[in-house]
Amino acid sequence: MTEKPYLLSGRNTIIHKLRKFDLLVLNGDDNPPILVTHKGIKEYTGNVPESKRDAKLMDMELLDVTLGDFFGEEKILLFIQTLNGKEYKIDYSKVGTELFIRIHQDSII
Repeated sequence: MTEKPYLLSGRNTIIHKLRKFDLLVLNGDDNPPILVTHKGIKEYTGNVPESKRDAKLMDMELLDVTLGDFFGEEKILLFIQTLNGKEYKIDYSKVGTELFIRIHQDSII
């Protein structure tokens, strides 16, 4: 079994831990996907891969937080720790504003 490029912590925190793979985070059908790279986080505007296999071919790990393997429900708030030592707060109630994705804590590692 291969090592996953992320860890889940608590009820709404994802920790990115492998530089080789970016994380593509999905949170329901109505919310925009989030791309987590080793440099930070941004809203993903490309085509969402159909399967985890397709995502692997793009050097991505597909995470759908609504699935039972993850958090099991749509989230309004997600916290994502990145490899650059920052924790980001993703507030889905503020999609389309500058408060949607912002740094929550800097240099936590």
